[in-house]
Amino acid sequence: MSNNNNNISKATGPASSTVTRDLRELDVKTGNVYESLVIMSKRANQISNNIKEELHQKLSEFASSNDNLEEVFENREQIEISKYYEKLPKPTLVAVQEFLEDKIYYRNPTKEQ
Repeated sequence: MSNNNNNISKATGPASSTVTRDLRELDVKTGNVYESLVIMSKRANQISNNIKEELHQKLSEFASSNDNLEEVFENREQIEISKYYEKLPKPTLVAVQEFLEDKIYYRNPTKEQ
């Protein structure tokens, strides 16, 4: 399971909050709603891990061995980075949107036999 668009900051289109979905819409591609949910779940985990890694890389620039309380409160750039990542759409919403738009490559080896 993969997607060429691994950078969440480029993702656009997913709803900013939870949306009620028609289950019949989710099982059209796989024939099984549970298989569709597994695919979306695994993609959401990939997106989440990518975001987490990207955030840790950006915040690691601010890490120092002698942090004191004043430095923590004064670092506006670090706060802005954190706010940006908080405002991103949830990985689950992005994964559902990608699945519905056929942007996720997946395969089921048991069906291929």
